[in-house]
Amino acid sequence: MSPTEPTTQKSSPNISPGTPSSPVRNWKTPFLYVAQKQRFFFVLVGIAIAALFFNSFPVSTSSLSQELSGGGGGAGLIAGSVSGLGAESSEVTRRVLYEAYTEGFRGRNVAAAGKVPLGLKKKNLRIVVTGGAGFVGSHLVDRLIARGDSVIVVDNFFTGRKENLMHHFGNPKFELIRHDVVEPILLEVDQIYHLACPASPVHYKFNPTNVVGTLNMLGLAKRVGARFLLTSTSEVYGDPLQHPQVETYWGNVNPIGVRSCYDEGKRTAETLTMDYHRSLGIEVRIARIFNTYGPRMCIDDGRVVSNFVAQALRKEPMTVYGDGKQTRSFQYVSDLVEGLIRLMEGDHVGPFNLGNPGEFTMLELAEVVQEAIDPNAKIEFRPNTEDDPHKRKPDISKAKQLLGWEPTISLRKGLPLMVSDFRQRIFGTPKTLIGGGATA
Repeated sequence: MSPTEPTTQKSSPNISPGTPSSPVRNWKTPFLYVAQKQRFFFVLVGIAIAALFFNSFPVSTSSLSQELSGGGGGAGLIAGSVSGLGAESSEVTRRVLYEAYTEGFRGRNVAAAGKVPLGLKKKNLRIVVTGGAGFVGSHLVDRLIARGDSVIVVDNFFTGRKENLMHHFGNPKFELIRHDVVEPILLEVDQIYHLACPASPVHYKFNPTNVVGTLNMLGLAKRVGARFLLTSTSEVYGDPLQHPQVETYWGNVNPIGVRSCYDEGKRTAETLTMDYHRSLGIEVRIARIFNTYGPRMCIDDGRVVSNFVAQALRKEPMTVYGDGKQTRSFQYVSDLVEGLIRLMEGDHVGPFNLGNPGEFTMLELAEVVQEAIDPNAKIEFRPNTEDDPHKRKPDISKAKQLLGWEPTISLRKGLPLMVSDFRQRIFGTPKTLIGGGATA
């Protein structure tokens, strides 16, 4: 080949750098580019597809609503909150639906709260009891443990005692936490019995607050969807002008008196409880507790029954303030515990008076103590205390009708049981029953 002849070369398979060599490559190139460079586009496409799917196939609660209204036998085992169960219903459905039915189903042919189909075991609950090491709280814990529930006691031991709960130590269903409810606490529970609050004048005047603890426990109920029970007091009625006192009576309270830290504190606690119920749908219950007595009471807490019993056992004069004609009603602790449990498990918010309508003057109470301990026990009169109510007697018609509850233990039957406990704690002698009463 001469140098002047043109050089012939074989043409390359790729005719030009930017031209694909086949239709297949030409079809794939845009998608490969988008997949490599525009991944956010596919995220948007995925969201759009998901939204279209859930709009096309909405989740229906009709079958669940039918079960709750009696159409199915398994409503008691369904857990979780359900909304939209009818225009009548204004309450948030419980996490465990067998315990209570919403307002929209009241009055219908539905099984009572707490009922489960025959042959199915009721779910044990996880319950927190604030103030559970105290007088009433420890008896409540006994009942809840006995029925198989898991119980967490939260107590700062200001008035409570570990001795009241020692018989539960080692039980895997019992936990005890030393904690003051004025500080928040995080727990997973189904029910909250809020009893934590100094209840006697000696203690609540020294530590005059219960509002912050109630607020914290309501916050816990909101977070975990638990049912909340507030133990309020007959002191919300103050020195009542209505006798006996019904739940609709607003009371006659001195807002700046020596007892107002307790009286107004409990009234405020009731207000907070109802506000959480109305505005946030929290399931709440309110009990107004009248004078209660029984084993495990603080011996020197300034309350009239414990004062009289301790003084009579020590051969000291029983102190009566004023003329002794002011009246009180006294219920035994086991009756109160029964009322609290019925209120918690029932369908009604309250408030409910929980007390024994049997009315005694202070002089009549002193006579009953003399009968149980020492007929020769003396009585000593002292000037009356400020803002001391003249009369106190509950009307429990509402509790009878809606809870099926009324006290069963009279003062003369229950007081010897308390005397036996006090005698053992004061003198260290073995407990003996006096007067043939049943054990607590």
